[in-house]
Amino acid sequence: MERPPGRLAPVGKSLCRDGVKTPVRGVTYGPFAPTDASPDGFDPRVAERDLSAMAAAGFNAVRVYSVPPAWMLDAALRHGLAVMVGLPWEQHVTFLDARRRARDIEERVRAGARACAGHPAVLCYAIGNEIPASIVRWHGRRRVERYLERLYHAVKDEDPEGAVTYVSFPSTEYLHLPFLDLLCFNVYLEDRGSLSAYLGRLQNLAGDLPLVMTELGLDSRRHGEDVQAETLEWQVGEALAAGCAGAFVFSWTDEWHRGGHEIHDWEFGLTTRERRPKPALAAVARAFGEGPTVPGEPPTVSVIVCTHNDATTLGECLAGLDGLRYPRYEAIVVNDGSTDSTPEIARSHDVRLITTDHQGLASVRNVGLAAAKGEIVAYVDADARPDPDWLTHLVRRFATADYVGVGGPNVPWPGATGVARAVANAPGAPTHVLVSDTEAEHLPGCNMAFRRGALERVGGFDPRFHAAGDDVDVCWRLAERGLRLGFSPGAVVWHRRRDSVRAYLRQQRGYGEAEGLLERKWPQKYSPGGHAAWRGRVYGSGAAEFHGQRRWRVYHGTWGANAFQSVYRPANGGLAALPLLPEFYLVIAALLALSVGGLAWAPLLAAVPLLVVAVAAVLVDAGLGAARSTMVRTSASRAARLRAGGLVALLYVLQPLARLYGRLRRGLTPLRWAGPRGLAWPTTRRLDVWDERWASPESRLETIEARLRAGRAAVRRGGAYGRWDLEVPGGALGAARLRMAIEEHGAGRQLARFRLWPRPSWTGLAVGTVLAGLSAGALADGAWAVGAVLAGAALLVLGRVVQECAGASAALVCAVQPRHRATESP
Repeated sequence: MERPPGRLAPVGKSLCRDGVKTPVRGVTYGPFAPTDASPDGFDPRVAERDLSAMAAAGFNAVRVYSVPPAWMLDAALRHGLAVMVGLPWEQHVTFLDARRRARDIEERVRAGARACAGHPAVLCYAIGNEIPASIVRWHGRRRVERYLERLYHAVKDEDPEGAVTYVSFPSTEYLHLPFLDLLCFNVYLEDRGSLSAYLGRLQNLAGDLPLVMTELGLDSRRHGEDVQAETLEWQVGEALAAGCAGAFVFSWTDEWHRGGHEIHDWEFGLTTRERRPKPALAAVARAFGEGPTVPGEPPTVSVIVCTHNDATTLGECLAGLDGLRYPRYEAIVVNDGSTDSTPEIARSHDVRLITTDHQGLASVRNVGLAAAKGEIVAYVDADARPDPDWLTHLVRRFATADYVGVGGPNVPWPGATGVARAVANAPGAPTHVLVSDTEAEHLPGCNMAFRRGALERVGGFDPRFHAAGDDVDVCWRLAERGLRLGFSPGAVVWHRRRDSVRAYLRQQRGYGEAEGLLERKWPQKYSPGGHAAWRGRVYGSGAAEFHGQRRWRVYHGTWGANAFQSVYRPANGGLAALPLLPEFYLVIAALLALSVGGLAWAPLLAAVPLLVVAVAAVLVDAGLGAARSTMVRTSASRAARLRAGGLVALLYVLQPLARLYGRLRRGLTPLRWAGPRGLAWPTTRRLDVWDERWASPESRLETIEARLRAGRAAVRRGGAYGRWDLEVPGGALGAARLRMAIEEHGAGRQLARFRLWPRPSWTGLAVGTVLAGLSAGALADGAWAVGAVLAGAALLVLGRVVQECAGASAALVCAVQPRHRATESP
């Protein structure tokens, strides 16, 4: 069934009508006291006048808290108003304690959706509104989430094209409902800074979903009508500036009925009970009319599109640039030696075209930078289309703090189906890394902007990165200079995901190769296992996200009294994190080799159960990740869910393999040599350095750290609770640590004492010891070939432990005593 024409519907993080972005400019209406003539509380004559007045004031949506009669939907449609339909039920009671009540609620929700199904005036259905925190705490968040998902599917059964939401509030912000079509929140904050900060938090909770503020308001009875008008104007303005898909102001009139009684001690209306307009009505109309704006004089922005044989997607990208609502920008297309119709497509748009020989992504980004005239340079990929307000949100974030770079979300292309939709639900998509709701550690290359001067000061992009990794590198180089990156959730681009399994795996292999290049350039940013150590949170779908959700703990506050109840999510680690690593497939390969060796020496068959557990861990992880994916949870039928789940699970299994292949091609192996060239016997030692000039302990350690980095060694600083100061990893299996003490000898003279000791990997020692024991057993039983292979493996592992500790020790010795010449490795 096609969507009825004119129905407002979620697309990406926006709401659109007939493909045109249309922010919700809404107001709530009711509930009203029922009468004999209008048992639903809606009087036809009064409602007709009210809806007409709403439309005249510039509203395009109205929220009601009960199922509206058909005549009211028709009236709303005549006046150009979309209706957010509330499906009421007993949310204030422990509704899951009785199965009969739960079934009855589902039937009433179905009946309400059935009564409105297909009507073009319906904006969305709200399957709940502010379930009290104590009720959620009573049942547990998982049971409530599952029940809301059950109601979601009940509505979809009745109106498949209808959007479905749940209206939450701060006390239950932790409810995780990714199956919804849009995220809605009621928030009453009377401090502008607090509201702005909380909207940033809600946008990150919303992820790729549109965020709509379904109740903003202020009581004019207590604060006065002028204060109400002033507050509502900036509340609406902050919501739009934060990239919300719209907002509803509570409420149209002071007339209000709840729990069988008229409410007389609250006056939240934009009009009085007699429908006299308050100053807030004009203030809200102004705020909705302005939309997101840039404070002060907007700077010129150069938008750069780097493309190589992207003829199938470039036209959509440039059409998006043509539709940007920003007063001062230029568009530059850098054609990286394309052999398709890319140049002709570029010439058909208002862009400056630059053609080069095929150089690679980072190089052509620099070509665009050199040609840019704007104070800010923004990059968007040729397979992405920017939102009309993309530049406005980017520039606005630049204006809020001393950021030198700003980025935003990249959401899956609207209407994607099949493999492209499965890829959007699989791990490995380009995404941002945030250290707070507004500050970023990494910005993906498909959606990033920088102050041109800052980008030029760090030398632009590193040409060694031909296809990926250039964005990570430039963000790290900026951060190395103490410069900050920002994030704007409203600066959205729609990004096409790969539309075939082969293309997806090729992309993931490229990402793995980029990781190898990055680790070689930034060893201090990587763990001994070869994985980037991010300070912030990596966003996006995938198995890692699933594991994080499984370990959520809700911060309720004592007796459940906290007004903003959030979640604590510890970092992934331990055995649960192993199936997420590409190198876990090497563990599976090793167990498989041992199992095959069992054909020659029976005791090795003990590895078979471990192999089964390892393979099962991968499959279970893929199955659970697929089951929680939006693609599966929103599929209409069981058969569709099985097909979608199988495809997404397959991508979960294949993605780490493709990434591992790329990492191995670039030398990012578990047994790679991470330390500098040099060896020193790995034993505990003391070094003394006499100095006639005084220096603080911090500056001495910083000098040693700088020497280590100059020698291409990775360095870690000791934490607040550690008895060591610096650690140098020699690889994944060995490291060395250093501790310093300073003796003061007067007249600025100091004796710096250093203790160095090796830090072998207990895992490496355990694996080597087990292999050695197995080798001895095989040789004792006469299985010479098996014993020799196992002995070689044991020597390789244990020898590598010693070598890595020796290399790390040599690096520390040379850094503490630069004139000391360590024994050079052969």
